[in-house]
Amino acid sequence: MPVIIDGTNGITQAGEFNSDSSFGLKNRIINGGQTIDQRNAGAAVTVNGNSVFITDRFRCDDDTDGAYTAQQVSTAPVGFKNSVQVTVTTADASLSASQYALFYHSIEGNNSIADLNWGTANAKTVTLSFWVRSSLTGTFSGSLENNANNRSYIFTYSISVANTFEYKTITIEGDTSGTWETGTAVGIRINWSLGVGSSFLGTAGAWGNRFFGSTGSVSLIGTNSSTWFITGIQLEAGSVATSFDYRSIGTELALCQRYFVRLINGNTQELGSGWNYDSSQASGLLYAPVSMRATPSIISSSGTDYYIFYRNGAGDSFNSITIENSNATNNVVSYFNNSQISGTAGQCGVVRSNNASASVALSSEL
Repeated sequence: MPVIIDGTNGITQAGEFNSDSSFGLKNRIINGGQTIDQRNAGAAVTVNGNSVFITDRFRCDDDTDGAYTAQQVSTAPVGFKNSVQVTVTTADASLSASQYALFYHSIEGNNSIADLNWGTANAKTVTLSFWVRSSLTGTFSGSLENNANNRSYIFTYSISVANTFEYKTITIEGDTSGTWETGTAVGIRINWSLGVGSSFLGTAGAWGNRFFGSTGSVSLIGTNSSTWFITGIQLEAGSVATSFDYRSIGTELALCQRYFVRLINGNTQELGSGWNYDSSQASGLLYAPVSMRATPSIISSSGTDYYIFYRNGAGDSFNSITIENSNATNNVVSYFNNSQISGTAGQCGVVRSNNASASVALSSEL
């Protein structure tokens, strides 16, 4: 059955709640409902000439003279708990040709392309759907692009009523040309334009060179204090949008953890067991809860006595953690500190955070 917009931003749809989908993860998007936010826990992120993750698997990329914030919020249409809100804090109404502001999602080739046969004569059609809201009205745009950044499809969608969630569906015929990754690299990247300069604007509705949006579409970054929200994002094979693929929180989190895992964040949290490799080095192992996309890097904060190694009835504080990349796998990495440790080789203990600002994560993001 089709989606019915009832005027109060609710939806009615047969089989709407499809927990742990019987369709076999039909949605190629991870965290499309914006429920997982391991990095920021709902805190606003400033986007100003940088590329930064907002919620898990979704990030903003900015190369303008403006600025905006983005964050997970509880404002959402009926049937959803969260959305991402973008708020312009410094407008840039005159973008140069090469400037752009984007909200985007990268889909791993393993999850997106092999069965779609893109780049061949048998390329399959896909449908993108999402809920969106803005303080501005008019025609907005975005694009799908490949990992080589030389093929894209521009799509448009209209927001008719300000500050009201609307449901959008876009059907896209698969690309019969280009190179589309089917492994651990980016298979498909989906961009939503928040404002794009002329070099990255093209005509909607056909495959071509790399573009981010459509000529003449709304530029959110051009209006100070303007807002834009999005949630319920789904990309699926076929020419018709079906009900959103609701997943359990455990399933959605595990899918996100293939790319990013927050291990500790705050004081007195257990990082794991450790040992004195020798009198001046403490070592330990970090275990990812799921097999990550690739050998991860460590993202950790550092500061005076941020961590402590408890062993043999005493604690040895240290400031930072270094990963041993040569022995790392997609599941386990070893770490060490050899600059602030003094102990006895062979002693075992536990490593714990020792400061509210201490944080350790593993990342294998696209």
